[in-house]
Amino acid sequence: MIIRTLPYICLAMLAIIVVMPARAAVEIGKPAPAITATDINGNAFDLSAHKGKIVVLEWFNKGCPYVQKHYDGGNMQKLQTQAKADGIEWVTIISSAEGQQGYVTADEAKTDFGTYKSEQSAILLDPQGTIGKAYDAKTTPHMFVIDAQGNLAYAGAIDSNSSANPATIADAENYVTEALNALKAGEAVKTTTTTPYGCGVKYAH
Repeated sequence: MIIRTLPYICLAMLAIIVVMPARAAVEIGKPAPAITATDINGNAFDLSAHKGKIVVLEWFNKGCPYVQKHYDGGNMQKLQTQAKADGIEWVTIISSAEGQQGYVTADEAKTDFGTYKSEQSAILLDPQGTIGKAYDAKTTPHMFVIDAQGNLAYAGAIDSNSSANPATIADAENYVTEALNALKAGEAVKTTTTTPYGCGVKYAH
């Protein structure tokens, strides 16, 4: 297993960025923690029902500049669209607690993602932090890829550049894309764990 650590950014950004290890509550090669929830459209979501398909989990906070980096220019939507075309399930999770940055109601989430024209399979609200803590989600974005057998195949950053500048996306190594391509090809994921970067998930205090 290859573990890569993304470079730390300058001290001036430490008030925003959180860089922490991706290992704790979940383990590569082991079954992904169960998720049962209701999505923003009122539909039941059960992760176990998606066994047989690759699943991407993405932690989201609309107020985070690192999330905005990937959404404002359409990078995240591009990844979602490709995943959808490949039969991959993409689940966006919002674990911001009520009163914290990024907290939204279902209706607000519908408006936000409608504006983004995003292509998720499901959007889950997790204000109690139950799902986020089960996965030890640290940052937004924090990305997880689950293989068709239901085992965790990748956990960590979306890509190799921890800057909030969208101009860095083009030259960055996208770990999620690499993991998905490997799984689609029936190959082992080369980079299974990286250090996530972004804003800390706004759990309840």
